[in-house]
Amino acid sequence: MDLDFKDVLRSAEKNKHDMFKFLRDIVAIPSESGKEREVIDRIKIEMDNVGFDKVTVDSMGNILGYIGHGKHLIAMDAHVDTVGVGDYGSWDYDPFEGYEDKEVIVGRGTSDQLGGMASLVYAGKIIKDLELENDYTLLVTGTVQEEDCEGLCWQYIIKESKIIPEMVVLSEPTACNIHLGHRGRMEIRVTTKGLSCHGSAPEQGDNAIYKIAPILTELRALNENLKQDTYLGKGSLAISEISSSSPSRCSVADSCSITLDRRLTMGENAQSAITQVENLPAVKEFAAKVEIVNYRCPSYKNFIYPTEIYLPTWLIEDTHPAVSTLKETYVSLFNESPQFGKWSFSTNGVAIMGNFGIPCVGFGPGHENQAHSPNEKTWKHELVQASAMYAVIPAIYTQKYANQIPNAIDNKAD
Repeated sequence: MDLDFKDVLRSAEKNKHDMFKFLRDIVAIPSESGKEREVIDRIKIEMDNVGFDKVTVDSMGNILGYIGHGKHLIAMDAHVDTVGVGDYGSWDYDPFEGYEDKEVIVGRGTSDQLGGMASLVYAGKIIKDLELENDYTLLVTGTVQEEDCEGLCWQYIIKESKIIPEMVVLSEPTACNIHLGHRGRMEIRVTTKGLSCHGSAPEQGDNAIYKIAPILTELRALNENLKQDTYLGKGSLAISEISSSSPSRCSVADSCSITLDRRLTMGENAQSAITQVENLPAVKEFAAKVEIVNYRCPSYKNFIYPTEIYLPTWLIEDTHPAVSTLKETYVSLFNESPQFGKWSFSTNGVAIMGNFGIPCVGFGPGHENQAHSPNEKTWKHELVQASAMYAVIPAIYTQKYANQIPNAIDNKAD
């Protein structure tokens, strides 16, 4: 393999119009969590057309595209589910038909994160066209249900399919900077119990909703005093949902629950976050139940893979060989030093590195502030840059850095 960086950039530029069309094709297919079947089918067609050596879809519904047959297994991931459209009135263009000009492509999922998927597929074409295969197997994953439960797909891939890459590149939007991690996330449910009675005589019952009120006040105060990390920032807590139960709307509530979206900074974990809530005075006074929420929603294949929604914090050192791989690739292609950053939101890295310790680095087209927003867009030049990066990363890794990762596991795609 003779690696010519100018050839890679020329190939990325040559393929850009096909890549843009492919992105618009998959944006046009609604693909909310649990409804990704059609977009997976379309991605499979494109992977086959550009020359992937093997393309499979696993029992959960993730698509796995392989290039090469070498001993070093490198994975690059894009989740292919999107959030819903929200208020159509907030969109200037149809969110699925989208819009395209010389600079941007608009549509639901263009930044978060179907743009990453498009760049990954066309990185595969660059590798094939320029014969860049080396002693590696590149696995491109199009994963499902990430918007509902980050990392669930990779829990399945690693634990059930026994696929363990040496390193993983996340193509979530980074504006083509290198991202090193993010805070963790968990969902906590707090439930109070009461005694129902007829609403015309509330004094005869014990209203569970009233018991939640002081807990809400204490949680708001707790958020202001959570742990701070100099790099990842402060832990946070938000009330995301409230519900109650009673025999009827003219009865006193016998149960009330709230759900907390808890973001975990470095040094925080599930037990410490639960203990903080359990120790609140009102939680103790009303004997409220505090628990981690469980996720049990079926995939589009009607496959259920239950898990607790505890998604650990992760951060990779900027001197790690996996990071050095991306840095050298960037400098070699673009003749400038990359910028480093972190996400404010959560990614599949919570499982890959947070749960399993597999080195994870982020590099993707699109901008984080476009995620989940109306008129979501991505930038064409970033799609092209990303496809060139993804095509070169495996070669740089195997040539210079593969043997520097402790306990790297040799895996083959057979």
